[in-house]
Amino acid sequence: MKKTKWFAALLTGIMVLAMVSTAFAATVAERRQETKQKVADTLEMLYERKPSARTALKNAEGYAVFVGSGTKLGIIGSSHGRGMAHNNKTGEDIFMRMQEYQAGFGLGAKEYALIFAFIDRDAWHKFTSSKWSFGGQADATAHDGVNGGSFEGAVQAAPGIFVYQMTTKGLALELSLKGTNYYRDKKLNDPNAK
Repeated sequence: MKKTKWFAALLTGIMVLAMVSTAFAATVAERRQETKQKVADTLEMLYERKPSARTALKNAEGYAVFVGSGTKLGIIGSSHGRGMAHNNKTGEDIFMRMQEYQAGFGLGAKEYALIFAFIDRDAWHKFTSSKWSFGGQADATAHDGVNGGSFEGAVQAAPGIFVYQMTTKGLALELSLKGTNYYRDKKLNDPNAK
């Protein structure tokens, strides 16, 4: 029995190394293109499930889309993902990353997408210019008090920032971003990186 467990652990280690080396083998241009495609696919899924989101995002200062995955084994869990922020006013695209560590009992894995809408320039700037963290939880239908519009299906994560969370089951009515950090991807934003 011990040999079986040892072999399974070895096989798992080899598979993880193979996946990691494949991920690093992709060029910067390939990772940029993959991120753009994931963003486009995620937005299409959001628009299918919540058509009003198309107008809400179009009228916002900008938006950011992240596709993430998370695992929890025992008392330690983490989530990570890549995404892109787009400024509707300037056309600027910024490649970004997200990372979350959490403690608490659990077991499992999940994939999800987060779509942030920034109502004003200040919210956009705070999110994209530094490491932005969210440490709480929110659940409610979000109304944009600035423009009078409604981000139905979204929740307010911070002043001027609304978030749609999508899972494989659809839009989530409750948002949990506990301790998640969002920051610029230095390598993908570097025009000289290869």
